Amino acid sequence: MSEGLFDGVLAAGPVAELVADRAWVQAMLDFAAALALASAAVGEIPAEAAAAIERCCHAEQYDIAELGTAAVGIGNPAGPLVRALTARVTPEAAAYVHLGATSQDVLDTAAMLVTARALTALRADLHACADRLAQLAQEHAGTVLAGRSLLQQAPPVTFGLTAAGWLGGVVAALDRIDVLRQDRLAVQFGGAVGTLAALRGNGIPVLSELAQRLGLAEPVLPWHTERSRIAEVAGVLGQTSGAVAKIARDVTLLAQTEIAEVSEQGPPGSGGSSTMPHKRNPVAAVLAAGSAAQAPGLVSTLLAAAAHEHQRAAGSWHAEWRPLNELLRSTGSAVHWLRVCLDRLQVDAQRMRADLDRTGGQLLAEHVAMELVSASHGAVGRQEAGDLVAECCRRAEATEADLADVLATTPGIAKFLSSKRISELLEPAGYLGSTQEFIQRALVDRQSRL
Repeated sequence: MSEGLFDGVLAAGPVAELVADRAWVQAMLDFAAALALASAAVGEIPAEAAAAIERCCHAEQYDIAELGTAAVGIGNPAGPLVRALTARVTPEAAAYVHLGATSQDVLDTAAMLVTARALTALRADLHACADRLAQLAQEHAGTVLAGRSLLQQAPPVTFGLTAAGWLGGVVAALDRIDVLRQDRLAVQFGGAVGTLAALRGNGIPVLSELAQRLGLAEPVLPWHTERSRIAEVAGVLGQTSGAVAKIARDVTLLAQTEIAEVSEQGPPGSGGSSTMPHKRNPVAAVLAAGSAAQAPGLVSTLLAAAAHEHQRAAGSWHAEWRPLNELLRSTGSAVHWLRVCLDRLQVDAQRMRADLDRTGGQLLAEHVAMELVSASHGAVGRQEAGDLVAECCRRAEATEADLADVLATTPGIAKFLSSKRISELLEPAGYLGSTQEFIQRALVDRQSRL
């Protein structure tokens, strides 16, 4: 596979080769071989002819550029490939090449095979990401950092909970991929208009044998113009890219110079800048985000192309090929770079704590307000408590006073909360709610799906 200028960045990882032109040609030839063998198994063609066809179904025997050039004649590359295969087999077998099939059968089934093979590689990378996220969740279950709401600091969380949240998105994507691979990647075999009339009553037996040989699901009927399978592939890949994008975005934000709570420690030279020697960019996270950002447009194109008229579509089918391939490639690249990012990720627990302490306890204002309501046995209502504590926060910030002192000298608060209790309430580690339970639930859930 020749490598393009942007492929090292946006076509990284194992999926790229699995969706390259030669992989598509091999998938089309796999269909041709399996069709011949399936037809022979039900007595539709001689076994010798099927064996002769199978021997010629190797992509390296064909000129991909020539196939692409010839594709303009009928509007797809399957026809030229069938002609080239027919010319290569023995004269006795030539009559049985592509028997009962149409070009869309070849290409749609090839799309399913290419997708299945790409998803196998994608799934392996995603599992590696899930393993690393589970490790981070466990190791940093008690590493406290500021929560962020609308990009502003909020009550504390732990980095373990953050990683557990990331893990949830990856596990959800894996679940959808497994369902897709098992149930929805189906062989396409219907002939000219979805009746398999050319096989004189043997259509269903050949279809069943064909699906089994290719390791694809057997559909209830041909799906030439019922494109829900393509839509589901698009949706799963879009969901996977979304899970990657969320993690990559969080990493890039946490790695900002002003925050510096995480970083990527890559090999020498990674993360540098062409003009700024000091830069240490989280480059793997950046590339994961860049690859994942391509998904929404590609998904929308595939969904927009789903309206296929009558029994065979004019143009809508053709519109699917490139965006499907690019969506597989870009999602594979996004997951690859996420795996690299997580392998390189360094967590600075001390910086996280320092950023929390820099707020002077203001992130725990909610904790104080909730305790005030409880300690007063309802004499101070939720809204009043919030207003009292908010005013203390404003005064502390304006005067650069210690928030604990301001709270302790405010009559409406001091009446119910001692200075000692206020200091306890302003400790971040004391206001984590069900954090540990949530992390454990995420880890158990991940383990149960292995």
